[in-house]
Amino acid sequence: MKLLRYGEPGHERAGLLDADGRIRALPEAMGDLAGARLSPAGLAEIAALDPATLPLVEGEPRLGSCVARPGKFICIGLNYRLHAAESNLPIPAEPVVFGKWSSAVVGPNDDVEIPRGSEKTDWEVELGVVIGTRARYVDQASALDHVAGYCVINDVSERAYQLERGGTWDKGKGCDTFGPTGPWLVTADEAGDPQALRLWLDVDGHRYQDGNTSDMIFTVAEIVSYLSQFCTLEPGDIISTGTPKGVGMGQKPQVYLRPGQTVRLGIDGLGEQTQRFVAAA
Repeated sequence: MKLLRYGEPGHERAGLLDADGRIRALPEAMGDLAGARLSPAGLAEIAALDPATLPLVEGEPRLGSCVARPGKFICIGLNYRLHAAESNLPIPAEPVVFGKWSSAVVGPNDDVEIPRGSEKTDWEVELGVVIGTRARYVDQASALDHVAGYCVINDVSERAYQLERGGTWDKGKGCDTFGPTGPWLVTADEAGDPQALRLWLDVDGHRYQDGNTSDMIFTVAEIVSYLSQFCTLEPGDIISTGTPKGVGMGQKPQVYLRPGQTVRLGIDGLGEQTQRFVAAA
């Protein structure tokens, strides 16, 4: 299934994409795409519906984040071999972990704000993993059983805030609007092998990133198992799994985003995003 949320910010409703690419509204009684609704039982209840019987959503409504109110938004850095190489950094011995704050989460096609004073706002197309079953101290063999599905994420990053101002990476990663998520949550049974997905990103029509999740240093199963040793992963939590080579920081000379530019990105089978970058008010 391809599940989504549509409507104006703060007033999104849950829906799904039917076989013809049309949005169908899920029954309001089912609630939002959050928490227990993303559990195996919650997804099975949606899967039992006949999409043809659901109300058709007319027009082209705004899409919100495909997951509502994620309890955690955990990210993995330097998780592609070629990206580590372009960053002139060694292959990590363990996953590099940081977080985004909830105010970073926006819809897949919403404007992204370049923070005040930013000179190094960058892009990162990433595979997002959405947890569906509580995971604590899980092993790699069973880790994917805890995944509800996958989505596209742009891990927008301000490199000066991230790397040049001391402390952790988080303040360069969690700025408002720095986490476009969606357009859809594609359930694990439809998404296929998470280690065989092509992902790409363009800036103003120029292709900068064109990679494959097969280049990951730590697989999705390894990441879910690893994180579950340090915190309990709950249904609706999001994990962003790292980016392939081709970020602005890795260009020679380096390239960073400016107001008025458009970023388009996607992952095969998981959909596409388009964002206009604007100056923060």
